[in-house]
Amino acid sequence: MQESLNNISKVLAAKKFGLWLRGMLRKETGLGQELFKWEIGPSEFRMLPRQGARLMSWDLRLSGNQKRSVIFWPEEADQENIAYVHGGNPILFPFSARTFHKGTIKTWKSPDGEIREMPIHGFARTSKFEVVSVDDSSISMALNSTSETKICYPFDFEFLVTYRFDMLALEVEFKVSNLGEAKLPWSAGHHFYFSLPWHKQLLRENYRILLPGCKSVYQAEDGSLAPAEFKGGEASMDDSTLVGRMHFRLKENKIRFGLKSGEEDIVVVVSDAAKPLPEKTVVTWTESGDSPFYCIEPWMGPPNSPEHKTGLHWIEPGESDNFKIRISLEE
Repeated sequence: MQESLNNISKVLAAKKFGLWLRGMLRKETGLGQELFKWEIGPSEFRMLPRQGARLMSWDLRLSGNQKRSVIFWPEEADQENIAYVHGGNPILFPFSARTFHKGTIKTWKSPDGEIREMPIHGFARTSKFEVVSVDDSSISMALNSTSETKICYPFDFEFLVTYRFDMLALEVEFKVSNLGEAKLPWSAGHHFYFSLPWHKQLLRENYRILLPGCKSVYQAEDGSLAPAEFKGGEASMDDSTLVGRMHFRLKENKIRFGLKSGEEDIVVVVSDAAKPLPEKTVVTWTESGDSPFYCIEPWMGPPNSPEHKTGLHWIEPGESDNFKIRISLEE
């Protein structure tokens, strides 16, 4: 633990005195396609940009050729099925999680009155993106509407995903431009898989999360939002009542989690405003009690927004809208 703290302290000192380490971008072949890797200070970010704009991992290089995983990626990932790998950051667009229409899962009622199918978490994670721009600390990738996307989402759009990498942080911005003649609904999100525990000698019970004053719900079998037990504040990350819960009406824009001692916090910033819009949502989820990851997921709103309308955003023809978040080890 102390080694991780010392490494981060050295980077912060370098930033303070302007001793920046220049970013480095490398292109490699991995998982059957072009893989991009950025090295900035002690951080190493890997991405498959064309496959769902998929960030794969974020590692910290420590002394003695050691690494600390910040964002988890499984070594045994199925290269034929990257969209469904439990790791990295799947992009959730146009809607997060499960949509329902009158109790029927994976459906929604579009503004034209049609009942349409919608994949869980939308279609971006299974789509092919184009790289718009890339340099030694950032990348922008675009997904444009097609005849296939219009079957479930009948709109002309451009969806731009931009990552900006820093020595101890990353920022992700979504921008949707409405290229059609009808107003467009969206409520997107992220599905970050954080490594937990990140110390081999510790367990999940040694970590805690701070969720500043919120309303917590879970999604019932009919798609409605039901009250959850958790009422906000501090919770141990082995608390099973956190799994599959959505937290909104946050009193602050920063979600912190890390060691119960208060060391090595990871901070998820869900809004530029100190107090986010009430619909901004953070989801807590993991697959099982011994999974090597824990998901902290910033969303624009709770699931099934097309039906209950909370967190559903509209874009007029010719206009655009954005959603930006930041993850940092130094806030």
